[in-house]
Amino acid sequence: MSTTDDFPAAAAANDPPAFIEDAAARRGILLTVCLALMAVIAAVTGLNVAQPYLALDLGATQGEVLWMINTYTISLAALLLPLGAVGDRWGRRPVLLLGLAVFGLANVLSALAPSTALMLVARLLSGVGAAFIMPVTLSVITSVFPPAERSRAIGVWTAVAGGGGILGMFLSALLVDHLSWRGLFVLPVLLVAVAAVLAWRRIPDARQTHAHGFDGGGSLLSVVAVLGLIVFLHEGPQQGWGTWPVLASLVAGVAAVLGFIAWERRQPAPILPVRLFARRGLSSGSVALLVWFGVQSGVFIVLFPFFQAVLGWSGLRATLGLMPMAVMMMGFSGVAPRLAARIGPRLTLAAGIALGVCGLVLMALQVSVVGGYLSVLPGMLVMGVGMGLAMAPATEAITAALPADQQGVASALNDVTREFGTALGIALLGAVFTAGYAGAIGPLLGNVPAAVAATAGRGIADALVIAHEGQPYSAAVRHAAQAAFVQGWQQAMWAGAAVMLGLLGFVLLRGPVRVAQADVVRR
Repeated sequence: MSTTDDFPAAAAANDPPAFIEDAAARRGILLTVCLALMAVIAAVTGLNVAQPYLALDLGATQGEVLWMINTYTISLAALLLPLGAVGDRWGRRPVLLLGLAVFGLANVLSALAPSTALMLVARLLSGVGAAFIMPVTLSVITSVFPPAERSRAIGVWTAVAGGGGILGMFLSALLVDHLSWRGLFVLPVLLVAVAAVLAWRRIPDARQTHAHGFDGGGSLLSVVAVLGLIVFLHEGPQQGWGTWPVLASLVAGVAAVLGFIAWERRQPAPILPVRLFARRGLSSGSVALLVWFGVQSGVFIVLFPFFQAVLGWSGLRATLGLMPMAVMMMGFSGVAPRLAARIGPRLTLAAGIALGVCGLVLMALQVSVVGGYLSVLPGMLVMGVGMGLAMAPATEAITAALPADQQGVASALNDVTREFGTALGIALLGAVFTAGYAGAIGPLLGNVPAAVAATAGRGIADALVIAHEGQPYSAAVRHAAQAAFVQGWQQAMWAGAAVMLGLLGFVLLRGPVRVAQADVVRR
């Protein structure tokens, strides 16, 4: 099968890739793109630790604060595919520098924002800048690293992409505690400044030649599709799945997906050749990242309130409690390429997924209020190892499936898949947890006033407010809420384990081939 048969528009796909032979230069490039990536990831999680302060200082409602957080992730996800393609055409260094400039300026505006409206605009600009940056960080690696070194470099990238969110949240919490909520923007601005200087000096100005024009129609449809589906997943739990804005987002997203598929199949130079999803590398890598990030995000939305609401930890301590999982994940992201070289990416990916199932089962079986942190730590550690082993081969399977002149698109697809997985996991596992909590707390509050029971049933945060009022039933409400939280936790973990078991079966049947073979196809 020739590359030109599969990619008629890839005029430069058959040219030898311009790998950089100097190992020191490659390490400098890897450091540069990881710093840029860390800035983007830190901005995703940073505002989560500052929600109460934002509401107080800017006079924002809780809904407006959530939009400050979601505007960034939604604009980032919606623009990834078209801006990834722009990076392939305009050149990776200028696009990275442009993204860093927009992103840095937007974060300065966020730090100085005097009002909710300006903060929302600044967060939108941050998402635009991040959408320029993120695909380039991975496409640079796949373009300049030779095959023998590429897997290890991707392993480092996945370690930053996966563990960087927790590390960024911890550093942001530290800045908020010692400065103010405005101080959390110091971290991404500093990272952007250093990354920009290094990018100017070290990133090669590589770009691909194309025989056909830019796929504007496919780009527009991809933006509408991602925007519609992500808004549906973000807003469904808040507004209700049956409300007309949520349903309209779903209809628009699904219609745009169908339109995108039909459009791309007719284009001589599609932004994303959809027929490539028939290849096991692209399909299994995408599905694995979608499910893994979904389950991981679902776990995090349960872990964080467990630390704060059940164990009574501060935000900083709760973030620190997540660090062992991040450390294991980042460490084993470096092990995964070496293991994949010995047993193949399919078995490495399957091993990571199997460990993820074990971690979820451990957390479901061992969690308890009395056991506290130590009751969930073993499951967190095992899951962290599984994430580390799974992320690198799944990411490389996606990038290896597209040709050299579409590595920006391949990187963007990888990022979009992660964003979709995150939104899907929060929506679905969050719904399982919420239903489990609500179903468990009712029978435990039979002896308290009905109005109190109804308020406590809305969530553990409301229940703990009642518990601190000093009423005769306060202690009973607190114990009931903690017990119900554990039952909701268990249902969410079992649901996640079931989904991961399905993923394990899929990967064993349709997992990615060895990287060396995929590289031959890509070139």
